[in-house]
Amino acid sequence: MTSVHIWRRLLAEFLGSAFLAAVVIGSGIAAQQLSPGNTGLQLFENAAATAAGLFTIILMFGPVSGGHFNPVVSFVDAAFRGLSWRDAAAYLPAQVAGCIFGAVVANVMFSKAAIEISTKHRASPAHFLSEVVATLGLLLVIFALARSGRSRSTPAAVGAYIGAAYFFTSSTSFANPAITVGRMFSNTFAGIAPSSAPGFVAAQIVGALVTLAVIAVLYPNMTPSQASDIVVPHDDRVETGQKQAIR
Repeated sequence: MTSVHIWRRLLAEFLGSAFLAAVVIGSGIAAQQLSPGNTGLQLFENAAATAAGLFTIILMFGPVSGGHFNPVVSFVDAAFRGLSWRDAAAYLPAQVAGCIFGAVVANVMFSKAAIEISTKHRASPAHFLSEVVATLGLLLVIFALARSGRSRSTPAAVGAYIGAAYFFTSSTSFANPAITVGRMFSNTFAGIAPSSAPGFVAAQIVGALVTLAVIAVLYPNMTPSQASDIVVPHDDRVETGQKQAIR
């Protein structure tokens, strides 16, 4: 378990989530402006920026908090005893608030109203299945790398997976309840209507539950020490080597 003070970890989760939302929504707005009428190119631009941004954001904040920025990551980690349930519960509001703040910042950076409620409806059985699959895949990438001792590859792997999942899922791979809530506050290419959000969050929870079963079969006997390296190593071993940077 990490020895970094909880308030530092919560701040890292808030800031990381805010940057994530700003990258997702800001690049979506930019894509609309740069490539009007070309949805395929807009999606490519949004996916590329998100993949690269997620990679770097995990590197920035991961050594402090683990770089979750996603409630399903935190709660699955708690289920494997890599994070306490109390800390996972504390991460949740920091992640949601960060994503909402990042959405507001993205809107303002592009001279839009600070808060715009999205009207982009995404509720369909195909979207629900897509979010189950997207969340399952994301969590499998993270926990498989931790179980096999390759957590330092996770930032690149997560960025690559999310970039790919933009295209192979009809939902464009939200795979994150916090970013789902944040994206309700931007009526842009990357937004989601509030009426569609509960279905997405439900699908993400289902994906997390399926992940627990799949990991138990594929990678049995995951230890708390291995789970504590989610998303990237952030325990005493990291702090000892980076004490001046973190403290």
